[in-house]
Amino acid sequence: MKSWVLCVAIAACLTACATTTSSTGRKQYVGGVSQQQLDQLGAQAFTQAKSKGPISNDAKQNAYVRCVVNTLVRQLPAAQQQVAWETAVFADKEPNAFALPGGKVGVNTGIFTVARNQDQLAAVIAHEIGHVVEHHHDERITRQMGAQTGVSLLGALVGSRYGDAGSSLATQGGSLLAQTGFLLPGTREQESEADIVGQRLMARAGFDPRQAVDLWQNMMQASSGSRPPQWLSTHPDPSSRIRELQRDIPGLLPVYESARKAGNTPRCG
Repeated sequence: MKSWVLCVAIAACLTACATTTSSTGRKQYVGGVSQQQLDQLGAQAFTQAKSKGPISNDAKQNAYVRCVVNTLVRQLPAAQQQVAWETAVFADKEPNAFALPGGKVGVNTGIFTVARNQDQLAAVIAHEIGHVVEHHHDERITRQMGAQTGVSLLGALVGSRYGDAGSSLATQGGSLLAQTGFLLPGTREQESEADIVGQRLMARAGFDPRQAVDLWQNMMQASSGSRPPQWLSTHPDPSSRIRELQRDIPGLLPVYESARKAGNTPRCG
């Protein structure tokens, strides 16, 4: 009876969430927090990152990043365009970049060593924006909230029957279950999706989608014989990702060429 009650309780905790479909056709489980809460979390994380710094005061670098971000944002849905997008350049040699809900984009100066032109920088930033517009942060938080709810309820049920030892055992078992199936984010799926969405976005904005392949090749060269850059280390199997980006180029070149003909000719530097 208690097991049945547990299942009902877990289901009730998750009814506020919903199954949706991403722009690539992938099913997502989201809704753990509201968009307003996501934006607040993004703003808080961005403020914390800037407080830790160091922030680059190089006017050209900051203008360069803002230009690329603004050019990409103009191709987003209207609701995303209305967000007050904010950028920051961090004086950090580690090649890295990120985007957060609420329109926050951070770029390390080290990324300029591998993103060697505006198109390659657009590939990095478009990828990160892809995580935001495809609700990957919401998806991850929803999964974590669901796993934590299940673990806490399981601990309460087993603990009431076997005491402290049972509660500890339930927590360990629940954590293992979460780590092996539910809590782990779909990193490969999300990163692949961000690649696809980002490459589409850069093409619509008038950035050459072929440069996404060049960027990844530069990243692989930068990691040769040394510790991989942080940005690369979170992206599994770079060779496979390059093949996927190359696969999509023929379909995106007409989009890129149409964007250029329509006047989308970025000159960010």
